[in-house]
Amino acid sequence: MEYRVGIDLGGTNVAVGVVNGNMEIVARATVKTRPQRMLDDVIYDIACCVKEAVKKAGITLQECVSVGIGAPGYCLARQGMVVYANNLGWKNVPLCEELQQELGVPVRLSNDANCAALGEVIAGAAKGAKSAVMITLGTGVGGGVVLDGKVYEGDLGPGTELGHTTLIFGGEPCTCGQRGCLEAYASATALLRQRHAAELAHPETAMKRFDPADGSAPFVCAAEGDETAKAVVEQYITYVGAGLVNFINIFAPEVVLIGGGVSNAGEALIGPLNEYVRQNRYGGRRSPTCEVRRAALGGDAGIIGAAYLDREP
Repeated sequence: MEYRVGIDLGGTNVAVGVVNGNMEIVARATVKTRPQRMLDDVIYDIACCVKEAVKKAGITLQECVSVGIGAPGYCLARQGMVVYANNLGWKNVPLCEELQQELGVPVRLSNDANCAALGEVIAGAAKGAKSAVMITLGTGVGGGVVLDGKVYEGDLGPGTELGHTTLIFGGEPCTCGQRGCLEAYASATALLRQRHAAELAHPETAMKRFDPADGSAPFVCAAEGDETAKAVVEQYITYVGAGLVNFINIFAPEVVLIGGGVSNAGEALIGPLNEYVRQNRYGGRRSPTCEVRRAALGGDAGIIGAAYLDREP
């Protein structure tokens, strides 16, 4: 049985998993990231977390086929460099080199969204597909693309910042400093903004009985027949769907995957998105079917994808 190690580096936590040849996580370890500390301390804790997971699996690092890490932000995979990660406060960190010094084994790097997409293709909702696009609808909008079974990075670095493609020219301000990005309309944060605007215009809506930070309110109330909530959901699906149509027209994937907190809406989100895509992609219903699915692995997708980065060129 062969083993791999996958690391999911987040702004709050580091999650490590040992993945066996059946693509199952057989041992885990976690540690707080606390990125405000000295870089050496963060690297040391990541390395200790890896060693803990490997020990739990009853193997040694030298027995592992590969070690991979998914990191947020602007990553140069071939150089093993995190150029910029806002939620870590990192700039030009040679992450692979630093980890290799602590672990004594080679380490591969990719953006965390790319790792999640690869994990879903290897072992999740897109298993068996050669190509897939994945977007995560959370605080922001992350994106990853797998073509011919491999993560697409682009020649100049991170080429799949799907959340920062322009949806509406000169539109809502985005956290990246631009305006009109998909993230400014399709993230969970954007959905809450759209909900609150609708509540101000229609104070009778049932959405007002929910916590202001509850992103499920529009979908729950729409299912109950609330007309204001229905309008919010329909507009939100149009925003997300328009982004998906752009990606499908560019990459022609077999599958599009939706992850992140908003995906918990399930079929109330996925069903209408499939219909929107069928109607609006180039060629409409005459085009080959590209199915929109909900991602299946949750946080494990990033770990499994990172573990298999050794398959990348």
